[in-house]
Amino acid sequence: MLAAVACLPMTARASLFNDDEARKAIFDMRGKINSLQKEMSDKSDKSSMLRLSDQNEQLRREIAVLRGQIEVLGNELSHAQQRQKDFYIDLDSRLRKFEPQQITIDSKETTVDPNEQKAYDAALSLFKNGDYKGVGAAFSSFLKRYPQSSYAPSAQYWTGNALYAQGDYKGAIKAQQAVIEKYPGNPKVADAMLNIGSAYIELKKKPEAKKTLDALIARYPESPAAQAARKKLAALK
Repeated sequence: MLAAVACLPMTARASLFNDDEARKAIFDMRGKINSLQKEMSDKSDKSSMLRLSDQNEQLRREIAVLRGQIEVLGNELSHAQQRQKDFYIDLDSRLRKFEPQQITIDSKETTVDPNEQKAYDAALSLFKNGDYKGVGAAFSSFLKRYPQSSYAPSAQYWTGNALYAQGDYKGAIKAQQAVIEKYPGNPKVADAMLNIGSAYIELKKKPEAKKTLDALIARYPESPAAQAARKKLAALK
């Protein structure tokens, strides 16, 4: 028993020593664990930052690509809209060529069919080019096709002028008398009367010429045709 009692202090001391060592070892281990955790955390943060940087760079590249695509699509849309606008303008102009046009003829607003306008212009161009024989046929065809046209008085008048230019003074008188009889209120009447007076002068029929020119001056005293008539009358005396 004494031996046992004597051994107790030594056993207690050994136990105390072992506990201190264990505690130290635990503290050391905890320090190492904390260091490792911190190191791992730092590495993890750096890795995360690298990943975020890579992701940001990839996003920037994708955004740049999308911006380029958007710009291309915007340009294509703008061109498509312009082409569509040009198409509608061209279509509208084409359709208008087939629609009656509102124009002024002899100081009056009237509606003229595009084909009617084309036929009249073609016939008048013959007169301007000196094709007087062609003028008569062209305007004769025009009057048959468009008897109610607002251009009819002018067509008849230019027919008379074409006959006069060819030296067919009797035919010219007849054609211009048709202007006076069929279209009495038309401004071309004064010019038709002047043409008749001139034709009579060429036919050496001074009385008829004087009578026609006097009637012209009395009826349209302020017209350019009346001024020309006065000069012709003065030359007859």
